[in-house]
Amino acid sequence: PAFRCFQREFLLGYLPALAADWLQGPLLFRLLQSRGFLGSQIAALYSCGFASNVVFGLVSSVFVDRFGRKKSCVLSSGLCSVSCLLQLSRDFLALAAGRVLAALGTSLLFSAFESWYIHEHLERHDFPAEWIPNTFSRVALWNSGLAVAAGLVAELVAEGLALGPVAPFLVAVPFLVLSGIFAGKNWEENYGKSRPCSKVCGEGLRGLLSDPRTLLLGLVQALVESILLIFAFLWTPVLEPHGIPLGIAFSGFTAASAVGSALFRRGVTGRLRLQPL
Repeated sequence: PAFRCFQREFLLGYLPALAADWLQGPLLFRLLQSRGFLGSQIAALYSCGFASNVVFGLVSSVFVDRFGRKKSCVLSSGLCSVSCLLQLSRDFLALAAGRVLAALGTSLLFSAFESWYIHEHLERHDFPAEWIPNTFSRVALWNSGLAVAAGLVAELVAEGLALGPVAPFLVAVPFLVLSGIFAGKNWEENYGKSRPCSKVCGEGLRGLLSDPRTLLLGLVQALVESILLIFAFLWTPVLEPHGIPLGIAFSGFTAASAVGSALFRRGVTGRLRLQPL
């Protein structure tokens, strides 16, 4: 019962932030297009976010450990909220700042929350390490459902209620505020080991170079991620001329991804006993 209570407390703080993150995906390209920007300008805005994510990703773990994991979770919600509100602007620089803030907030979203949970699970509550996958399997299940729902909600508020493509970003703000307030009020603070950023990056680089399989895995993962990022930029201008509802299409993509993950797990653990290369 104590573990279930702790797990529920984590999910109540984490899931609203994940829902808000998904709400910002379906109509971003259409929003920037409605502001009158050319395709090259939209590409530049996307690139601002991608580049910021890469740069901050190198130091995010060190930052989170030093600044505090709970405070980093709250900061993530704040940065993403400001980013969503900046989408109301028609100024290119304001929108570029919004992309940068969104990238910083997302980097914290996918590092601070999980780091906080693992430390609390093992150090403060002394629960068995074998129980950690149970929590993250629940996160994965909920995350898939939230992704599908986000596309439907985005389509509803933007087209069904005729509020325009900025509406999903505004709907995301209350979820972010809820996540930040809940984490700030109910979670205890914890910190990681204070290590110089250069030392952490050096250890990572040596780890890559010392094991060819790790380097190969990283290269394959980078190529896959690059394809997904190109797809994230191109799917809207490809489908929009055909009159396909973008929110519904987004839900279809995320549902297909969830089905693929489920089939993979079944293939690895089921009768087929497939082995990842």
